[in-house]
Amino acid sequence: MLRGMPAKGDHQARLTAFYGKQAASYDLTRDRLLPGRRESMQDLASRLPDGAALVDLGGGTGSHLVHLGEAHQRLSRLDLVDLCPALLAKAQERVKERGWHHVHLHHADATTWTPSHPVDAVICSFSLTMIPAWWLAIDQAVRMLRPGGLLIVTDFTIAPRHGDATRLAHPAWMRVFWPWWFAHDGVRLNADHLPYLRHALHEVSCHEGFHRLPWIGLKVPYYRWVGRRP
Repeated sequence: MLRGMPAKGDHQARLTAFYGKQAASYDLTRDRLLPGRRESMQDLASRLPDGAALVDLGGGTGSHLVHLGEAHQRLSRLDLVDLCPALLAKAQERVKERGWHHVHLHHADATTWTPSHPVDAVICSFSLTMIPAWWLAIDQAVRMLRPGGLLIVTDFTIAPRHGDATRLAHPAWMRVFWPWWFAHDGVRLNADHLPYLRHALHEVSCHEGFHRLPWIGLKVPYYRWVGRRP
């Protein structure tokens, strides 16, 4: 993580070079680094009908899916899509260990992969900031959803420079420091995520907050968002 994501190669090559060597310890470090995942998955679990079909775009090792708890027993299918083979290998280990026969893994691009049938919910857990063309991933997620289906997004964020009454205000140093700091690891904080999501779907709920990062002790802004397809 200190060395950062390589600048050379296409997106898949950079992901593989960055995560390949840290895949074994990925879950240990991200459990403390990534806030709101438990709350988002528990919220989703409470909204799912029996026999629901889910898609997880940029799902990585699938560690956040543990927080769905007993809802796994009510799912008909869950497709996890990621572009990094090393993280998918860890996800495969988790699927086997937990006996998640309904979980299927796909080495594919989240901006283009399509399920065979419309789904009840799409999950983007700290993946939009890792996808250069993040708006294409949102568009693809919306196309996957059946009418009434849910999009669940959890990620880091940054408030727009000019005031927005609907957003949690961030001090000037955050708007400068955090995009610079996260860019070192290929994470792109963007003030346009929430406006784009709100344009694409009906907003069901939105929570913005701050999370104190381990190791450096500073607070980073993040959000949890739920949208519904009309």
